[in-house]
Amino acid sequence: MTALRVMSYNVLSLRLGTDRVAAVIRAAEPDVVCVQEAPRFWRSRQRCAALAAASGLAVVTGGRPAGAVLLLARPDLPVLARRSVKLPWHPPKHRRGVALGVFDVGGTEVVVASTHLSLFEDERVAQARAVLALLRSYGAPGIVGADVNEDPDGPAFSLLASTLVDAYAAAPFGDGLTSTSAEPRRRIDAIFADSQITVLRGEALALPGVETASDHRPVLATLNVPGVA
Repeated sequence: MTALRVMSYNVLSLRLGTDRVAAVIRAAEPDVVCVQEAPRFWRSRQRCAALAAASGLAVVTGGRPAGAVLLLARPDLPVLARRSVKLPWHPPKHRRGVALGVFDVGGTEVVVASTHLSLFEDERVAQARAVLALLRSYGAPGIVGADVNEDPDGPAFSLLASTLVDAYAAAPFGDGLTSTSAEPRRRIDAIFADSQITVLRGEALALPGVETASDHRPVLATLNVPGVA
């Protein structure tokens, strides 16, 4: 098996500072980062690239074409495919999407998707179904890093957790709470993994500077990916 550290982080469009967010990411030492609320307006592409560079990572895909979600990864992690997908929506609600990458992790293809679900329950459920269908279409073990915008007893969260493994629930460390960063009381951010992937630890990170980098705490899952048979 090969260890993989996947982080999911709503970065509040970098409004509190790219350097602050990058410092939190560097301290976590992730292999892959699923970003929500990436910059999507003025110079969004350059700002996403600047975040990646400051974090010691590379942009895989996403940003504005994926509804302001982004996927970053270690520069030496092989990327086999990348894709930005828009999710079902009802104007004038905020457009949502998926930033998806297929990685070679120790010889095993692994699909990682970053997404940020709607503020509205009916859209959240439809979007969760669409994300799961997208993952299934690749026929490889999948991982989703998401701002679910609801608690674990909500229908979209429950749908994701009934199909994939909720990393924090499987191997909890700490309280898992992510919102808000200064006074965390809710667990609305999560990482979900295919049952073929072993969860070693799931946690919400209380790293130095996390309260001043964004309004969410990032989540981190330490995973073991099965090797090639």
